[in-house]
Amino acid sequence: MGLMDSLKAKLSPARDKVGDFAQHHGDKIDQGLDKAARTVDQKTKGKYTDKIESGTRKAKDAVERLSHKSEGGMPPTP
Repeated sequence: MGLMDSLKAKLSPARDKVGDFAQHHGDKIDQGLDKAARTVDQKTKGKYTDKIESGTRKAKDAVERLSHKSEGGMPPTP
């Protein structure tokens, strides 16, 4: 058993818990991401709007993938 196999085995229970959390609270997580993005965009006076939107989109996609993995289904393709 290699190092990566050992790490995967140790992190598996945490991944399941995070997936369950994302499945049950995905809408609240999305709202929090939107609020954080708006706040950062306001603080930077719109200088990094495109980067903030891109990061927010990627974070939301990751939450969606986590919630679908806990269901056992495949996430929809973009």
